[in-house]
Amino acid sequence: MKKFGFLFAFIFVFILAFPHNGQAAAGSTKIFLNDNELKLTGNAVVENVKGNTMIPFRVVGESLGFEVAWEQKTGTVTIQKDSTVIKLVVNQKNATVNGSKVALNIAPILRTDTVIVPLRFVSEQMGLTVSWDNVKKVVYLITPDSNSGNSGNAGTGAGNGGTTVPGSGDNDSSVGLVNGLSFSDNRLLIATSGSVKASSFKMTGPDRVVIDLTNAKFSDQFSGSSPLDSNYNGSINVSGYPDVSKVRYSLYNDNPSTVRVVIDLNYAKNYKLTNENGMYIIDLNTSDSGTPSTPVGGGGKKIVVIDAGHGDQDPGASGVSGKKEKAFNLAVALKVGALLKNDPNIDVVLTRSDDTFLELSERVKIANDLKADVFISIHANSAGSSVATGSETYYQRDASKALANVMHKYLVQATGLKDRGVRYGNFHVIRETKMPAVLLEVGYLSNKNDDAALFSESFQQRVAKGIVSGIKEYLGVKS
Repeated sequence: MKKFGFLFAFIFVFILAFPHNGQAAAGSTKIFLNDNELKLTGNAVVENVKGNTMIPFRVVGESLGFEVAWEQKTGTVTIQKDSTVIKLVVNQKNATVNGSKVALNIAPILRTDTVIVPLRFVSEQMGLTVSWDNVKKVVYLITPDSNSGNSGNAGTGAGNGGTTVPGSGDNDSSVGLVNGLSFSDNRLLIATSGSVKASSFKMTGPDRVVIDLTNAKFSDQFSGSSPLDSNYNGSINVSGYPDVSKVRYSLYNDNPSTVRVVIDLNYAKNYKLTNENGMYIIDLNTSDSGTPSTPVGGGGKKIVVIDAGHGDQDPGASGVSGKKEKAFNLAVALKVGALLKNDPNIDVVLTRSDDTFLELSERVKIANDLKADVFISIHANSAGSSVATGSETYYQRDASKALANVMHKYLVQATGLKDRGVRYGNFHVIRETKMPAVLLEVGYLSNKNDDAALFSESFQQRVAKGIVSGIKEYLGVKS
């Protein structure tokens, strides 16, 4: 796993809805932090470089109270606060966070009297809300404790359809946001915020389920997790589920602003639409008669959210064999999901079931909106040295420590690798979730022996069984 300290998140904020062609003109883009404009001094401007939005590091860093330093001889930027130290080097696509190497999509660039860095990783680490007003060319950064509600252009809208489920904040006059999509366990999850209403209906020739999200538009973070073309259309292919071939989405109407999501079915299928605090769930697990399945967590079932870290354009760490962390994470998550589905006392939800990317905030929202009982994030580690080996379990809140101890016991038994202990880690997904949550670092991809084991089918199955055993022991669910 690529480890990013909490300070790192403030600097590497990625705003994917910026224009992707050309470069922002000097002085044309403004940045607001909690409605206070950050002044760009000297030659400091926001730029778009090869599809990556770049910002002068001092603008955000110093405005948030960071200590920043520039060593001209080596081209090194140092950002420090408390025990966290981040070092970036101009023209190098690696950074270090507390000595651990982290890969970047694009290297920092020296611009006359400042260094610009990619706004990629990840405002949500500290719960920042980021929005982009393309008309005004304004970036809005909102911290969690701010009362600011600025999210760009506002508008109103209403919708109609066969089944209508009210969204959250119906009295809010601003346009709500569609933040992300995830398909797993034969359910489509649509993460929204603001004043959104969902209506749904079935169509034939071909068979499909249509969900209209009225008073809604795509958020900036949506374009980071799911592809959008210039006309605001996109799709994700679905594999491993015989009912569904594809999920498509588009900005269907701009007056009123409406996002349409279509589930392309392989045959006629019934479904149920529910709303869990802005998380819309389209559940295809229904009987032939159309009787909907029990809602997630219904019947007293425990809800377990399994999070396969990274995905799609975010590969995570690279192994010595060239294989990617995202593939390992997903393989184990799918195996865990398959095992948990056999337990009548547990409902399991995967944040992703294929090679797609979700923002950290989306992963958290899935778990929080479902009021999950536990959240398990699966990762593989990497280090600058090929000697590092072993398994680690991270927790962030005291309420998660008991879960971490149980999960780590089974993880170490399953891997047979060096026991590197239960550790504190300030990772977004285990900090912002409201239930006991842990992040598992199964082994080191940078170690030849660990890497070979991690991509072994039998090893992955053992790890999956260990994870399931830990979950069941913690929840008190009998096997």
